[in-house]
Amino acid sequence: MLGTSVMIPSWIVHAMGGSDGDKARVIQTLLFVAGVNTLLQTLFGTRLPTVVGGGSSAYIYPIAYIITDSSLQQISDPNERFIQTMRAIQGALIVASSIQIILGYSQIWGLFSRFFSPLGMAPVVGLVGLGLFQRGFPVLGDCVEIGIPMLLLVIGLSQYLKHVRPFRDIPIFERFPVLICVPIVWIYAVILTASGAYRHKPDTTQNSCRTDRANLISTAPWFMFPYPFQWGPPTFSAGHSFAMMSAVIVSMVESTGAYMAASRLAIATPPPAYVLSRGIGWQGIGVLLDGLYGSVTGSTVSVENVGLLGLTRVGSRRVVQISSGFMIFFSILGKFGAVFASIPFPIFAALYCILFGLVASIGISFLQFTNLNSMRNLIIIGLTLFLGISVPQFFNQYWTPSRHGLVHTNAGWFNAFLNTLFSSPPTVGLIVAVLLDNTLEVERSKKDRGMPWWVKFRTFKGDNRNEEFYTLPFNLNRFFPPT
Repeated sequence: MLGTSVMIPSWIVHAMGGSDGDKARVIQTLLFVAGVNTLLQTLFGTRLPTVVGGGSSAYIYPIAYIITDSSLQQISDPNERFIQTMRAIQGALIVASSIQIILGYSQIWGLFSRFFSPLGMAPVVGLVGLGLFQRGFPVLGDCVEIGIPMLLLVIGLSQYLKHVRPFRDIPIFERFPVLICVPIVWIYAVILTASGAYRHKPDTTQNSCRTDRANLISTAPWFMFPYPFQWGPPTFSAGHSFAMMSAVIVSMVESTGAYMAASRLAIATPPPAYVLSRGIGWQGIGVLLDGLYGSVTGSTVSVENVGLLGLTRVGSRRVVQISSGFMIFFSILGKFGAVFASIPFPIFAALYCILFGLVASIGISFLQFTNLNSMRNLIIIGLTLFLGISVPQFFNQYWTPSRHGLVHTNAGWFNAFLNTLFSSPPTVGLIVAVLLDNTLEVERSKKDRGMPWWVKFRTFKGDNRNEEFYTLPFNLNRFFPPT
């Protein structure tokens, strides 16, 4: 969670002209809101053991558009420009959150989920993991002397030594591979930094490998309690808001795929339409909180933490709720959070190679309910996977901070909107899969698509286990009965 919370906000704050102190404050705010959103989602949303965090790459395009707005760029004072840009992003997030709130609480997203099938969800969930490949080995390769040992150590402990139990009958290596491996490789990275191994290396290598980068520990305050409108009252612009809506739509699609993966890893039934809508509605509340507190980016389900469910075999929502308490704790006591945020990012990238791969494999596992001898199915799966990776790659190769993507009209918000949608592998995959799966020989292919297995999970009362997994706490189902 901390990895993504450092990488993307650090780039955004730097582009906005913010100082190291601003960066530390933004990271603390992001962690605080992520902890609150995770708690709300696990209590009242889908109730799946998912972490709702910030730092989604879906928000990069619209935020880059806001940062380069001419009205903001003409502000000469860097600190004033940072404050005004932050307020503009806050306003865009507040308005854009209405998309998820409306689609969620009106049950429209649940109605749309009737077009989903195991065949369609398999490549979409797979692309949730596969679409993040650029955060894996390409980032690990920025510091191979740290990343490769981390990758090999995690695989060794979690897979080859998972049955070794040195203390009683506790599966330590299977449950705690991350907690064991990160400190070991982190200490190794500290030794390399202290010994001067990176003293004369290029800046990119030093930023990736050093443990004392970014001055996060020295600039972070000992105590800071984030509060709404801490950067000042938000400013609103129609163009900024429309651009941000594209990121909210993308995060909604990515989160839907992540919820499907989390339900399988947590040995739960696929979330019914009502529960899926409820979760998206609460995620909209999360984006609203992001805008109110000023956490730079909006919220989405943390894909790496979904993969962690499979790696550790721990699928308890209570564990995730306790984790949200740790996030809030580390955000308020800034020095503690900054220490963890100083972990070199290639260590996280090594973990991502495993965790994102796990999420991708969960998506592929949906194919067991379909007929893989059907040429119709094979065409849909192959075309969805290929276009889901190829189209975003095509759009991403045209993106630079100055040009802002393939679509380059005079309307900046329109550019950001389309570039964001088509740069997301799960979003492209969902468009292709739903379109093909619901137009090609639909009636004759119900069994081949896996619908006999899937249809009973569409409604809350379709499976007796749904009550166990998705019923609201505190007897709230009496006031908010599932529809």
